[in-house]
Amino acid sequence: MDRPDWNEYFMRMAELAAERSTCVRRKVGAVLVKDRRVLATGYNGAPKKLPHCEETGCLREKMNVTSGQRHEICRGIHAEQNLIAQSAFHGVKTEGATVYCTNQPCIICAKLLINAGIKQIYFKNPYDDEFTRKILEQSDVNFELLE
Repeated sequence: MDRPDWNEYFMRMAELAAERSTCVRRKVGAVLVKDRRVLATGYNGAPKKLPHCEETGCLREKMNVTSGQRHEICRGIHAEQNLIAQSAFHGVKTEGATVYCTNQPCIICAKLLINAGIKQIYFKNPYDDEFTRKILEQSDVNFELLE
């Protein structure tokens, strides 16, 4: 029997969530888990009831913004931000939870996850961002690449 372990199971859920993304540059998904129970999911895209980048085009592409820079020039919300917003909207406590994310969190999302009380972040698809790594190392959040 080829049964996935828990990390693989939840990361596959994050990958499935990423398929809902409406970002034209990068599709990212995230899953919030506590005690092996899924609490919330998130993916990147425009705020609810607003046109998606698939409809409007990508402002960052139009302005030639380099990946990882100028996050504020984007109509989309990151998967991790949506995950926290969904948790808040539905009254789900995030303290002590684990996040599975298809991509390494950016610095903004890392700071939000720290303040949300997340204790563990598993991610795939890393990128070179020393500042994010340093902030997470200084926090109480465990940060681990899943191969």
